[in-house]
Amino acid sequence: MGGSGHGGRAMDEDRIEAACAAADVHPLLCAVAQVTGDLSLLRDEFGPDQLQLFAPGAGLGPERQAEARRLAAGALRAHLASGAADHTLDAEQLRHIYGFLTGSARRAERWEEFLTEELAPAGTDPRHPSWHTAEVGRRFRCAVVGAGASGLAAAHRLRQAGVEVSVFEKNADVGGTWLENVYPGCRVDVPNQLYSFSFAQTNDWVSRYSAQPDLLAYLQRVAKELGVSECIRFSSEVTEARFDEARAEWTLTVRRGDGSEQADAFDAVVCAVGQLNRPSFPDIAGRNEFGGPWFHSAAWDDSVALAGRRVAVIGTGASAAQFVPQIAPDVAHLDVFQRTPPWMLPTENYAGPLPPALGDLLAVLPAHGRWERLWQFWLLHEGMLSAARVDPEWDPQTEAVSAANDAVRSMLVDVLRAQVPDDELFAQMVPHFPPFAKRALRDDGRWATTLAGPNVDLVTMPIERITADGVRTADGAEHPADVLIYGTGFRASGFVAPMRVHGAGGVELNEEWGGDARAYLGITVPGFPNFFMLYGPNTNLVINGSILVMVECQVRYTVEAIGRLLRSGHRTMSCRRDVHERYGAEIDEGNAQMVWGVADVPSWYRNDRGKVTQNWPFDLHAYWERTRQPDLSDFELA
Repeated sequence: MGGSGHGGRAMDEDRIEAACAAADVHPLLCAVAQVTGDLSLLRDEFGPDQLQLFAPGAGLGPERQAEARRLAAGALRAHLASGAADHTLDAEQLRHIYGFLTGSARRAERWEEFLTEELAPAGTDPRHPSWHTAEVGRRFRCAVVGAGASGLAAAHRLRQAGVEVSVFEKNADVGGTWLENVYPGCRVDVPNQLYSFSFAQTNDWVSRYSAQPDLLAYLQRVAKELGVSECIRFSSEVTEARFDEARAEWTLTVRRGDGSEQADAFDAVVCAVGQLNRPSFPDIAGRNEFGGPWFHSAAWDDSVALAGRRVAVIGTGASAAQFVPQIAPDVAHLDVFQRTPPWMLPTENYAGPLPPALGDLLAVLPAHGRWERLWQFWLLHEGMLSAARVDPEWDPQTEAVSAANDAVRSMLVDVLRAQVPDDELFAQMVPHFPPFAKRALRDDGRWATTLAGPNVDLVTMPIERITADGVRTADGAEHPADVLIYGTGFRASGFVAPMRVHGAGGVELNEEWGGDARAYLGITVPGFPNFFMLYGPNTNLVINGSILVMVECQVRYTVEAIGRLLRSGHRTMSCRRDVHERYGAEIDEGNAQMVWGVADVPSWYRNDRGKVTQNWPFDLHAYWERTRQPDLSDFELA
């Protein structure tokens, strides 16, 4: 781990001081310690309080933070002035920094390999496949369905292993959900250093939480720079995948942009179609009777003018919380229909640009970007996961499932109360379910400000029906509207839909599931040889990290499993049913101990049967550990 000299990184002392002052203390200290080799900067008194990771400075007071920044700035100035090359850390020094970051050498030892993979020091690729087709002397063809983030990651790793890859993408470009969702205000809710690939890190971010155009541009650039674009077939939708047992191969039926169909054969299929891409509409009477223009936020219609018109928005979930503040200033009147109020996580500068001083810091200290990524990971690896666990001994005084959950609830209520002085509006906005039972949203205060606006009404009375002229609520009130927008989320439990997947014996996957999807590690299903899913059942993260971390684990498992299959001399692998069922029971038991498994609140985390089929109930390290080395004994080989 190291770097070249730092020519071109000259900067005056005041700007270096300002740059260091703008950074989080702990990744700053780690980055400066890395490039200078001065580990004395990592004093015990500067270490993050592991019980206060979400407090300002992770528990460090203002004076101690100022002292740490002053020392870091001084060491960085001296290093730049010396003209010396950046220091190369050895394993022991890296372990020392991990100990500082995690609070103990013992904790760092457990996490060391994972942290190094996530840090992905410049010039290294810790998750590079351990094998290549040249070693096994066999051609292997793999289809990847979908060119969103997970499909791009899969294609890249498979190509590194020498696999012949064809990516099928129904759209005309890469990006998946980040190509399709173009509603105003659309952005990620995970810091973008973490919502990016370990193997394709960049410091080229406009904001800490990337807006849709910036994140799409990143994915497009990754596809081009890694050469993945050349193996993508755009405007090509896979409508069916069928396994031929005699030939031990999959045949894909692909509908092209001109409406024609073609069939292609492959040795394996990686399904990377995502979960949050098929809009969900509520079952409301009269939905097709509305006389004006209407659309779902996931299919935003820019041709519909909103300025000066009465607009009705149904839903107050993640998408609505982003686009409602954007459109409210322009419309004549806005009715926001709320079934369930969301918990809002206070996030300073959520939608704002990065401070220029941070740009200066990244210019003179590029390594800071990778340490910031690792720091964000450490903040979120458990995140508030402990506050989502159910305490069976908890005697609830409020709508909470544990003392930790109640503490989060109290904090969020206090923040909301400070934002909403109006008692009636405050009462409407306070959720009556435990935090994290459904998706919590990031907010910098604009949600409350918008709903309190003079031209906005928050309507909590249930909807009776949609009429030709607007929305009628259960109290008989008519709410006239010129435009109707649905912000009602996605059908998340279909997983492979609308594609039909036929495995051994012609069994269709969705029929096999019967509305209750499950898969071993969220990746493989018995009876579907050489078929691998990304972002499959029970691999969603709620409050403890980035889905791209999970995806990279799933991609590595898939690629390494194929490698072990080829090395074994077999052609197909199918998950054993006993392994699959045992794992499913473990997941169900884990989710039953989490707030989203016990709270009575509607959520896309559950399927139509009420079972949690989305969420991973354990920590990230547990998933990483289970997916890093595939075990062929979990499979039937042929």
